[in-house]
Amino acid sequence: MIFRRLIVLLALFYSSPLAAAVASPIGKPVHDFSLKTHLGNKISLSKINSEVVVLVFLGTECPLVKRYAHRLSEIQQKYASSGVTLLGINSNSQDSVSEIKRYAEKHKISFPILKDLSNALADRLDAQRTPEVFVLDADRKVQYHGRIDDQYLVGLTRTKADREDLRIALDELLAGKSVSVPETMAVGCHIGRSTRTATSSEITYHKDIAPILNARCVECHRGQQVAPFPLANYQDLVGWEDTIAEVIQEGRMPPWFADPAHGEFINDARLTDRERELILTWIDNGSPEGEAVNSTPAPSFPDGWRIPKPHEVVYMNQKGFEVPGEGIVDYQYLVVDPKWDEDKYIEAAEARPGNPEVVHHIIVYVMPPNARTFNFDLKQLLIGYAPGSRPTRLEPGTAMRVPARSKLLFEIHYNTNGVKQNDRSYVGFRYVKKETVKTLAATGLAINTRISIPRHAPNHREIAEYVFPEDQTLLKMTPHMHLRGKSFRYEAFFPDGTTETLLNVPRFDFNWQLDYELIEPRLMPKGTKIRCIAHFDNSPENLANPDPDATVRWGLQSHEEMLIGWFGVLTPFSSE
Repeated sequence: MIFRRLIVLLALFYSSPLAAAVASPIGKPVHDFSLKTHLGNKISLSKINSEVVVLVFLGTECPLVKRYAHRLSEIQQKYASSGVTLLGINSNSQDSVSEIKRYAEKHKISFPILKDLSNALADRLDAQRTPEVFVLDADRKVQYHGRIDDQYLVGLTRTKADREDLRIALDELLAGKSVSVPETMAVGCHIGRSTRTATSSEITYHKDIAPILNARCVECHRGQQVAPFPLANYQDLVGWEDTIAEVIQEGRMPPWFADPAHGEFINDARLTDRERELILTWIDNGSPEGEAVNSTPAPSFPDGWRIPKPHEVVYMNQKGFEVPGEGIVDYQYLVVDPKWDEDKYIEAAEARPGNPEVVHHIIVYVMPPNARTFNFDLKQLLIGYAPGSRPTRLEPGTAMRVPARSKLLFEIHYNTNGVKQNDRSYVGFRYVKKETVKTLAATGLAINTRISIPRHAPNHREIAEYVFPEDQTLLKMTPHMHLRGKSFRYEAFFPDGTTETLLNVPRFDFNWQLDYELIEPRLMPKGTKIRCIAHFDNSPENLANPDPDATVRWGLQSHEEMLIGWFGVLTPFSSE
């Protein structure tokens, strides 16, 4: 439930390093074109007198386009006096002029954005992604093509760019030099072309595809959520077909990382083979809509609490937190004293983001009475939030116990989306009386705070162990590592001498730290040992690695590391 679908969905629709290569445009001329801007005036390439022209293909909903908006405006303002004109080009069939205007206003765009109707210019240049850059010299020949810089890659964000490709290319051209690296791989969303022609097909959106999307995707892909675009109706999909096909074929969506050889899980998000085949065939056939009479309505989601009305609501603080428009935001840790003067027995809890567009995840921990430091050995995980996660609603007679005078610790991870925003997240609780409680729901953890990952190590192994002090019932497992996390496995060593792999995550992804909820809860007899085996990649080949030259140890921030194997359990309780 906690972290069920943690997402930085921002990485979902980025390009793949396996994308098919196209013919290089370097040295080829770009012939004259005339397009209208989002403000209605026409701009012709032949009428621009600048020494250099930069064409940047953009889309209003692509996460990277949002993140690079301010940076592109900075580049335009810096180089304008040196004879550089920057033009945004929007070739997406799904982006209307009014949507382009809203994007430009929201992100304070300082350069014109031209609407490329029927993606004619994109086709002429063979542009594939947003954002994708073409730098033209005085003769209007392409001298640089590719990315803006290398800060944002597939599924990861660097603290800063290692190489600012566009700026370097401009500096070299303006100095009369050849561009030293004339071509790089563009990283971003597919341009939503309007040339797709639907063929006759028995597979249609309304009859076959909508039910799959409603069940698998719409919970996150809807308005005011962290997913980059909605998927609630047919028009929402138009223009995104190539991107959807890519992430399905590469296994990036829906997010699920458990080895199917070990365990069966309630929240297994994988598409079935049949569902995958239906979506890909439908896209290959031109994405026909079909008859609306066969339509499956999109599911509805409550705007308010998903638990019954809370008895108490606790906020992270009084003023909230300002999230910057770009870059990496350190984890925020906020201690709140709810002033509980007696033990609390919680039957339902729900953590809610104040601003779901930027909240990556929330975890609310219990800090026991008199705890002065942030100490994982003393901490109880109480409730969490991630896009698509479910609140905690326990069966009658079951509750989570929090000792009197405990404090709450909010851990909040934010994603940036191109615009400064404010968040004030909170959590709601419902309580029951102690005498009604027969079973306690709790979290345990196998933890190793003494990890030490050598520099450049590609597959460093560490372990953490936990021994059950009494019979308990295992409900779920949540592996936790940071950016160097590579794989994670839970093994059980039972008192009778048998062993079993409970969960194997061969490809750990920091962006998707999922809960794995067992279909059949497992009895863990007293004396059972849980061993969590984690591997870390601290090599330069790990593109998410903040610093492969560092020896990495335990720490709270994502540039440090953790090894925690959370698990949820039930244990008998006597109120006497």
